[in-house]
Amino acid sequence: MQKEEAMKSYNTKQNWLGGVAAAVALSGLGAASAALAADKPLIVVSIADQKSLFYIAEADGIRDEATKEGFDVKITSANNDSTLQVSQVKDLLVQKPAALILTSQDSAAGEAGVKAANQAGVPVLLIDEKPEHGDGKFVTYIATDSVKAAYDLNTWMFKQMGGQGEIAILHGVLGSTAEVQRTEGVQKALKENPGIKLVAEATANWDEGEAFKAAQNILTAHPNVKAIFGESDAMALGAGKAAKAAGRTGMYFVGIDGFPTMWPAIKSGVVTATAAQVPYQMGIMAVKNIASVLKGEGSTVPNLQYQNTVLVNKDNMETEKPTTFMGPKAASY
Repeated sequence: MQKEEAMKSYNTKQNWLGGVAAAVALSGLGAASAALAADKPLIVVSIADQKSLFYIAEADGIRDEATKEGFDVKITSANNDSTLQVSQVKDLLVQKPAALILTSQDSAAGEAGVKAANQAGVPVLLIDEKPEHGDGKFVTYIATDSVKAAYDLNTWMFKQMGGQGEIAILHGVLGSTAEVQRTEGVQKALKENPGIKLVAEATANWDEGEAFKAAQNILTAHPNVKAIFGESDAMALGAGKAAKAAGRTGMYFVGIDGFPTMWPAIKSGVVTATAAQVPYQMGIMAVKNIASVLKGEGSTVPNLQYQNTVLVNKDNMETEKPTTFMGPKAASY
């Protein structure tokens, strides 16, 4: 896959809510247009946490682009607490911002956050996660094409395995958009590779420590397991470290993110590959979209903006740099 093709946005052009007039009425763009007249319109941001490197890079992209566009930004972290996030979103909306960028902890928090923004007449843009239910309205959803990412990554891994062997899956937060889609992607790859047998699944909630413990249990219960797909880089790292501690060799460990920590781990053989996302660029895209909305150009913003990933392994890790995916501060993460 060529890098240029992989990095482009696969945009689904849709007339959001049936045209500009409807968008203005239902999303509070009239209030947002008034906010544009202010010296520095306020963008409020609610992110699931600021521990995950994905969310850190996303926030960096938002801040950097907001500075260029002349916006003030307030960012809150929910510390992986869905109830706290809903409360934070409501508090942010009281400040009558020009727009809300929401990366929810889970689908329930996303649904409640979008509903609150709609009631407040504030345009809401979603990054990474979206409600799986409800009829809330949002300007755009910017995310990795996680079904494709998981399918492509696992198809590649199964080929490295010679199309034979046992694997395990470490899931992220159950019911979250990324978890649902990445599970769909790996299941699709499994159906096309009958020689690969799924023998174990566990939930590790995107966390390296939880993944380490879950992988220990899997390695003990399934001595012939040959590979573990972590639905995030942190979980792939946890699994790889568990295998190393157990003296297990010749295994495959892959994840999805493109965290800088994966480069040395790939080089040392702790993990095999990552499907690198572009969270820094997603943050930039959201702010650019807000600028378009505030200029009355909201109808030009695609409702869905799926991004492809780039497979990084030992063959291309020297040419594919973490800064490409995580932004200029990647080296400090």
